[in-house]
Amino acid sequence: MVEPKLNDICQVRCFNVELVAQFNETLPGDDLLEDAQILFSALADRSRLKILYALSRGEELCVCDAAALLEIKIAAASHHLRKLRDLKILKYRNDGKLVYYSLKDRRVAEILRYALSQLAD
Repeated sequence: MVEPKLNDICQVRCFNVELVAQFNETLPGDDLLEDAQILFSALADRSRLKILYALSRGEELCVCDAAALLEIKIAAASHHLRKLRDLKILKYRNDGKLVYYSLKDRRVAEILRYALSQLAD
């Protein structure tokens, strides 16, 4: 754990009661914050980011294609896709022996594109 430096913390005990009250009034609910936490945790992995970026184009991706895209084993790709499905970010469908994944909500693609565009500037 990183120890706080003396100049990183307040030297006196005071706070702006009005500011804290305003913040508490506008703070999203716990359910919405949990959904955001889940989304950002999904985006915190490079392989999952690549999968989401590929799916942001609007096409489905089968497990085999995801493995080829990521240059990893099918089992590892399946694990990433299952994680994203469990986080309710992806949906899937079976077609014979193949399993296809797609985005459950297009807003994830918009968030990803926005984040990448901000970082590219």
